[in-house]
Amino acid sequence: MTAGADGVVVTDTSDDRAPEASVVSNNRRKVGLVGLIGIVISAMVGGGIYSLPQNMAESASAGGQIIAWAITGVGMWFIANTFRILAAARPELKNGLYTYAYTGFGRFVGFLISYGYWICNCFSLCAYGVLVMSTLNFFFPGTFDGGNNWWSVLGASVITWLMFLLTLRGAKSGAAINVIGTICKIVPVLVFIIAMLTVFELGTFLHGFWGLSSSGVQLSFSFSGVMDQVSGTMLVTLWLFIGIEGAVVVSSNAKSQRDVSRATTLGYLSVLVVYILVSLLPLGVYSYTDIGQMSNPSMATIMRDQFGTWGGVLVNIGVVVSVLAAWLVWMMMISQMPLFGARDGIFPKVFTKTNAKGAPTASLVASAAIVEVLILICHFVSGDAWDTMISITSVMAMPCYLLCCLFLWKISRKSVAGTPDGWPDGIRYSRRYGIATGIIGTVFALYLVYSAGLNYLMIACVVYAVGIPLFFVGRRQAEQPSLGVGAGDRADVAGRHGGWTNLFTHKEFILAIIVLIAGVIGIIYTCHSGVFGA
Repeated sequence: MTAGADGVVVTDTSDDRAPEASVVSNNRRKVGLVGLIGIVISAMVGGGIYSLPQNMAESASAGGQIIAWAITGVGMWFIANTFRILAAARPELKNGLYTYAYTGFGRFVGFLISYGYWICNCFSLCAYGVLVMSTLNFFFPGTFDGGNNWWSVLGASVITWLMFLLTLRGAKSGAAINVIGTICKIVPVLVFIIAMLTVFELGTFLHGFWGLSSSGVQLSFSFSGVMDQVSGTMLVTLWLFIGIEGAVVVSSNAKSQRDVSRATTLGYLSVLVVYILVSLLPLGVYSYTDIGQMSNPSMATIMRDQFGTWGGVLVNIGVVVSVLAAWLVWMMMISQMPLFGARDGIFPKVFTKTNAKGAPTASLVASAAIVEVLILICHFVSGDAWDTMISITSVMAMPCYLLCCLFLWKISRKSVAGTPDGWPDGIRYSRRYGIATGIIGTVFALYLVYSAGLNYLMIACVVYAVGIPLFFVGRRQAEQPSLGVGAGDRADVAGRHGGWTNLFTHKEFILAIIVLIAGVIGIIYTCHSGVFGA
């Protein structure tokens, strides 16, 4: 099971049936190269692409965007490669990204990643709410202005609870939902690219290539100036590629591992090219400063201005339908994170509850409630609510990718085959290749942390600190064998003595204190940062 913040792939690879039955079932559902490429593309391309021109132009000129895409393209490739290698080296680790953190760095770190990925995706649903309501403002001018006024809050809240009711009834991410959503988001994008090519002017594109001064004078190349532009786009590009991990999770259902590798490569490169075209082609029609001031979804604004009402209607309908389709699947997906965590004894046991149709009721209620709270908070965002929500989502996702890269680095350093943390025999990737990929992926992830800036990092610290009581309750309940904790966890508990050591190791306790202190600092900083205001 996995999903990306800007697209959705949902696959539960667990199977409680006998191995023989699972093999027969899996053999009937093998996915070929074309299907795998479709999964890769669907996992990454979503509602965010419709706001991409404005999101990028708000921070960077044409030259800055080109450099940003070059850095992102290389960096995200190594992130993608990390998941490809880990899938081959540790194929037994499933049920989400947090299993890599759990296995490599302990249960508390595993909890932080599981919890962070869950809340990260709740923020992404809030961002979807902003996007849908700001899109509907095209059809009802002034009613949903900004996507976070009170009418928008009401509309997004209604959608959230409708999605909750649908998922509570056991709705599944069937082929029809995925097909409808994919078509509705791909067709307008392709029309947009073709339309932009017909009106693209090279002179307009080159004007202000490295930026414009406040008086409109063209700027020459400046390394520090351009890198400031690049840093300003990093959270946008990370948001767009969240979900890149989706391809490797379905590898057990692929016809061959070679197809998985090829699909990851082809799908990633295809999406990267589409993103670059959507980002840069409008700069051949408008200056980057004009695009940066457009309302979102900016793709619809551009189409309406250049080609009339039909262009805006086409894109806006595509936005609404594709985002609603993704929203439904996302609501189902995010409920799985607390469920898996509770089964592993790091979330409260209540999250294991399911209804007669197999829907995780407690997880769904908690997820919908969190999204509702975020929608209400979003009303008080100062500035662009969409930009704020996707930035927080991206910052919350960064530890997940960073820990996966560190885990690859960790297992690649040990050359003893057959050991729990050692490099396995018989896979196509060498240990040195694993080390190089892990190191470069780690450096890129740290650069993303640096690019985030203090505002969003402090908010992330607050969110992570707030979640620690969930781990505390989960571990307290896991101490009781009657609660159904696995044998491994019971043995771990049995080897400890009373007090907090039943819940944390010494290192975990220190880390928890650090997270709590960072959370307190984050609250103080956020209250004075101006991110939220009346």
